[in-house]
Amino acid sequence: MEDISFLNGPCQVLPATQQTTTDKAGCVKLNIPEYGTSMETNKPLSVPGLIMITTENFPDTAAYVYKDENGKSIEVTYTEYLNNIRTCAKAFLHLGLKQHHGVCILGFNSPEWIISNMAAIFAGGIASGIYTTNSPEACYHCASVSKANIIVVEDEKQLAKIQEIRHRLPELKAIIQYTGEPKDADVLSWKQLMEIGKEQYDDALESSLKKIAVNQCCTLVFTSGTVGNPKAVMLSHDNLTFDGRAIYERIDIDPGNEVVVSYLPFSHVAAQVVDMYLVMTAGGTLFFADKDALKGSLVKTLQEARPTKFLAVPRVWEKIQEKMISIGAQSGILKKTIANWAKDHALRHHLKKIKGDTSTSWGYTIASTLILRKIKQALGLDRCNLFASAAAPLSGDVKKYFLSLDIQIVEAFGMSESSGAHTLCTPNDYNLETIGLGVPGVKTMIANPEDGQGEICLYGRHIFMGYLDEPEKTLETLDSDGWLHTGDLGKQDERGFVYITGRLKELLITAGGENIPPVPIEQMVQSELPHLSYAVLIGDKRKFLSLLITLKSEVDLDTTEPLDTLVPSVQDWLKSLKCPAKTIKEVLQAGPDPNLLNAIQEAIDKVNKKATSNAQKIQKFKILPSDFSVPTGELGPTMKVRRRIVLEKYNDLIESIYK
Repeated sequence: MEDISFLNGPCQVLPATQQTTTDKAGCVKLNIPEYGTSMETNKPLSVPGLIMITTENFPDTAAYVYKDENGKSIEVTYTEYLNNIRTCAKAFLHLGLKQHHGVCILGFNSPEWIISNMAAIFAGGIASGIYTTNSPEACYHCASVSKANIIVVEDEKQLAKIQEIRHRLPELKAIIQYTGEPKDADVLSWKQLMEIGKEQYDDALESSLKKIAVNQCCTLVFTSGTVGNPKAVMLSHDNLTFDGRAIYERIDIDPGNEVVVSYLPFSHVAAQVVDMYLVMTAGGTLFFADKDALKGSLVKTLQEARPTKFLAVPRVWEKIQEKMISIGAQSGILKKTIANWAKDHALRHHLKKIKGDTSTSWGYTIASTLILRKIKQALGLDRCNLFASAAAPLSGDVKKYFLSLDIQIVEAFGMSESSGAHTLCTPNDYNLETIGLGVPGVKTMIANPEDGQGEICLYGRHIFMGYLDEPEKTLETLDSDGWLHTGDLGKQDERGFVYITGRLKELLITAGGENIPPVPIEQMVQSELPHLSYAVLIGDKRKFLSLLITLKSEVDLDTTEPLDTLVPSVQDWLKSLKCPAKTIKEVLQAGPDPNLLNAIQEAIDKVNKKATSNAQKIQKFKILPSDFSVPTGELGPTMKVRRRIVLEKYNDLIESIYK
């Protein structure tokens, strides 16, 4: 007989004695202390509860803005958003979504994505984003593990992946395609889905909402899976709503008046928290960036939205930088002189501010007001008060470039297992190397430190429940005291700023037995050689270190695969070295030009002078025949280098280095 005391959802807390679970229907003890900060002791809140409260507070505020098929901007209020979620949830239930079963979403950021995500949770299911770059087999893994009853796809390209594996998914009840008209009669269009929902009574949905508990799983996030199949990170309602509210507390928010433009993939949890839960907590408006943003449409979106907050992966910032440098190179001498003067004053101002000097010079005031402000207006960023980068590290050189434009990019650090952001910089708490201070209500520990560096460990209500059906891997990551072991090497200063210095699992152990973290060395090389796209350190079980490097190249606008043509700034650099080339092929033909090799070697020599031992010095390097990208496999969905893939792809070249 069902216990009616457990039908008080959606914000009820079920009895639990354990802080972890690997059961999709399991519940966990919430990590709420009896005494602590207001964030630590904040009342538990479910995802539906958060949306309902925000809708009550901001019923007529635009929840999101999107473009219809005619290019017209459409605003959807929170009241309309909540109605859309409920309609979609009723359709999911009618189509056969069962409690604690998955709704997989395979597509780029869109209104349909967030509606499907929230509807899955309202209906008592488990929302699960799938990277659009996943292969059919990777999609099968996600759908199978989540016991997916519903799969929502963006278009025919993504649908084809599901059709290939459909016969292996016995739990699958329905497929929905949200752009274009499905050609398969067994696939529903988004319009058909919503029509089904409108025909249903509210009874089944209300029954599902009553069964929801804050301390149960509502979202699965699949890790990027660089080794083996991705693990399914289980996130509770409290994980997500706590982190969204914690970020809200950390940054300057104007409730009901924020406009956020994002180029973070929704299939990554950092985007879910920052884009959806943070924006909803603030009663803000999410403006959808076009999926072709990297092909040139992003600035147009920014100009239309004029966001107050702009969030993007590092590659977006790098592309903006490349475009700005290219435009600047075409300016006349007078314009260049004025621009360089303004940029110099802005950079010096911000570098002084980092050191604690908050004074403002007349030169900076004039540069900021009369010159750099126009650049921000041209980019659509004149109202923006938070420029953030997430999902992968952003180089110090890129940060410095934007500081010279009076744009201060702050970094957020988190993991799928921490529901999003754990540390965050703000314009007033910032330096070029840190990943920031912990958001309110969380704790950071440096475990087993040596010379001040150790493994970065995270603690708080945002820490995940466990890996679905994988108790051993859960115990490897979450210790008995509730600390999440990140695998990142780092340190923490006296002010609480956290710094990442490397990866435990990425340590190179040379043939001589010396442990070497590759990331800091790679970053120093890229700092000396800004025209490099990537630098990958090699040396595990080898007698010495070597380096694989790529030059920045143009990309195919349709596939985003790297082209052979070098970006204009690299071409100009090669001209300055008296070895002009327009393509990577020209650079490598008959061996790279000695002038280029000398320039690279000089930069490496500077890095080697900073090495703590001879074993940490780079002895040889090779220029690769192509830049890295997601479609070609060297980068993961969040633009991080997949070392194993690089090593496999260029194995013969690497072996030739060590012969």
